[in-house]
Amino acid sequence: MKKTVIPASLFAFSILLTSSYAVTAEQSHSKWGYDGAGAPSHWSTLDPANQICGTGKNQSPINLTNRIEADLSPIEFHYDVTAKDIVNNGHTVQINLNSGAYINLDNHRFDLIQMHFHAPSENHIDGKSFALEAHLVHADKDKNLAVVAIMYDIGTENTALASFWTNMPHMAGDSKATPNNTNIASVLSEDRDYYRFNGSLTTPPCSEGVTWLVQKQPQTISDAQLKAFTGTQHGPNNRPVQSVFARPILQ
Repeated sequence: MKKTVIPASLFAFSILLTSSYAVTAEQSHSKWGYDGAGAPSHWSTLDPANQICGTGKNQSPINLTNRIEADLSPIEFHYDVTAKDIVNNGHTVQINLNSGAYINLDNHRFDLIQMHFHAPSENHIDGKSFALEAHLVHADKDKNLAVVAIMYDIGTENTALASFWTNMPHMAGDSKATPNNTNIASVLSEDRDYYRFNGSLTTPPCSEGVTWLVQKQPQTISDAQLKAFTGTQHGPNNRPVQSVFARPILQ
């Protein structure tokens, strides 16, 4: 059924990839965290570079509701690579990838840099929080960012994540090699429909202009898999949802 269409190209937002994010956003500022004096409500005051965490109008995560029907072009996934290692950086568990994976979005290439996780989910859908959320972080040749997000409910074990979980480092600063047998494409939902909005990094410095692509179809993880991840973080590692303001959320 044909509905009012807003061209996706009008919402192709970008951000300059800062030197701190080249290390990864999770490692950019040692003082921040998810509780106490370093909690998200204090991020904007911890460092002058974080000011937009408190003043920005395009912050992530958000509650994806009141969506607009749009003619979104399919995301072309080229994920025929395996993981290199898995790192516990103290703020999340991050999977670093062998080179060569990328997406094509509106005839524009974004290379896949890394994949990391938040529990509970950072983004909500129609007010629902999920048990876990994966962020697959991409950058183009000009260091503009696009993040593919995947939601997970509690249910059956997720086989695509199982080998990563087996090698998950439990101490901050530790890393482990990953078995060279898990193709990154296996983490994606079979249904490739997605929501799209303009947002930010969900960690300091909260830089805006990130293109967010949230897969509509949630996946499952087992309760044991969730507990294995949260055990490495010693508590939740999600930023609360931020105000949407006037941003369109496309589907």
